[in-house]
Amino acid sequence: MDALLHFLPQVWFVILGLFLFLYVMLDGFDLGVGILSLTSSDEERRGLLMTSLGNIWDANETWLVVMAGALFGAFPLAYSTILTALYMPIFMMIFGLVFRAVAFEFREHSTNKMFWNYAFGLGSFLAALGQGFALGSTIEGITVDAKGHFSGSTWDWLDWRTLLVALTLIQGYVLIGSTYLILKTEGELQQTHFKTARLATITTFIGAVLITIVTPTFYEAARTRLFTAPLVYVFAAIPVLGVLLIWLLLRSIARQEERTPFVWTILIFLLSFLGLGLIIFPYVIPTQITIYQAAASPSALVFMLTFVGVLIPIMIFYNIYNYVVFRGKVVTSVEYD
Repeated sequence: MDALLHFLPQVWFVILGLFLFLYVMLDGFDLGVGILSLTSSDEERRGLLMTSLGNIWDANETWLVVMAGALFGAFPLAYSTILTALYMPIFMMIFGLVFRAVAFEFREHSTNKMFWNYAFGLGSFLAALGQGFALGSTIEGITVDAKGHFSGSTWDWLDWRTLLVALTLIQGYVLIGSTYLILKTEGELQQTHFKTARLATITTFIGAVLITIVTPTFYEAARTRLFTAPLVYVFAAIPVLGVLLIWLLLRSIARQEERTPFVWTILIFLLSFLGLGLIIFPYVIPTQITIYQAAASPSALVFMLTFVGVLIPIMIFYNIYNYVVFRGKVVTSVEYD
């Protein structure tokens, strides 16, 4: 029984990490495209960007809903504490997602699309900003009492370190959005996003380097974990692999390759998630609440595991089917100046 009590929370930690990665990867390029739409020079270009998302963006957001439900069921203490502590950034994220969804639908039926164009872009930016603040605050740690309930203040989530994480995440979304648009567009519009992908690669790399320096400098728990054997060897390998992937990404962009920039970007995100998971584990709220303390009863975890075992393959199959059906370029007969 003791082995089961330790094994089940670990399984759900991995499952939640999978849900979070799939959401960030899939909805990340949605948000990135939305942010990039703010820089579009004319309505036709902006229309192409939004058309590239038309049949897939709502399915991508499903992973966020599933992740929230899984967190509530598997780690109810962490769910209540995180939502209380991060009420403002989570509200920011939800407001941005709702605003973006409304703008996307209303734009199609509007004769004056300008307002809804900016609403879509700003909603995407706001959602990404809220997610970045939530991630940065979680890494930094949440103040709790002896029972694991939030005991900090409303604005604990806001400081320069969480802002750094938020801005880096936004750049990461712009990067994956740019590489997605390289896949989906052609001609001058594609050339534009080769340029935005190159710029976003550099800014994301700078942000990642700063976060890598700040994390062990300001967080003792992270510093202890990073520089203790045997994990020190793993953490030493991650930056090396990260630099290699950045180089491969920049090379593929310079060669004007269409598919590989998106692949390298996904691998960069995956490597970042692995590093983050290794730093956080076994905490669900870093340095405060472990997955074992926050876990639901074994019977609840087993029941949910059975349900998720059926749900995950269906959702992954649907996502793959969706992308296969709507693969190919988004084209227009309009020539750009």
